[in-house]
Amino acid sequence: MWNNRPRSGFWYWVYIWLPVAIGIAVIMVESTEAFGSDNTSHPLRVLFEAIFGRVSPARWEIIHHYIRKSGHFLGYGFIGLAWLRAWWFTLTHSRFRTDALLALLGTAVIASCDEWHQSFLPNRTSSVWDVLLDCTGAIVLQLIVYLYMRAFKPKRLARAA
Repeated sequence: MWNNRPRSGFWYWVYIWLPVAIGIAVIMVESTEAFGSDNTSHPLRVLFEAIFGRVSPARWEIIHHYIRKSGHFLGYGFIGLAWLRAWWFTLTHSRFRTDALLALLGTAVIASCDEWHQSFLPNRTSSVWDVLLDCTGAIVLQLIVYLYMRAFKPKRLARAA
């Protein structure tokens, strides 16, 4: 099983940290001009209307806004989980809280860099509120993992020194 892998060697560290690297790479791609709201509106609208039916342009603007903000919340929530997993396996004697705080810090740094980068793009905006939303996604998903582990894997949760 994955937990019984030897805790050394190049491939172990690739296994542990690759999800974080992939998450950061996805954010880097999504942070480009190509993924600005002016470029995502039409394809998302076509998909949305194929599933739910036609909507007015004014209504679509509201829906599109919430789709994009949900992407922030969930995308960074999953990056937060990738960070959490990486720290959990790297710091084998730490408490969950330590790993979660390090994961939140990693998420906040990536979110801040993303927003800073977007401030230089003509069709993107930069917002501290997006960083807060991103961090909230990471906190909520980490809290769900914590509650799951507390309920179903308490020994694993109490692994630390």
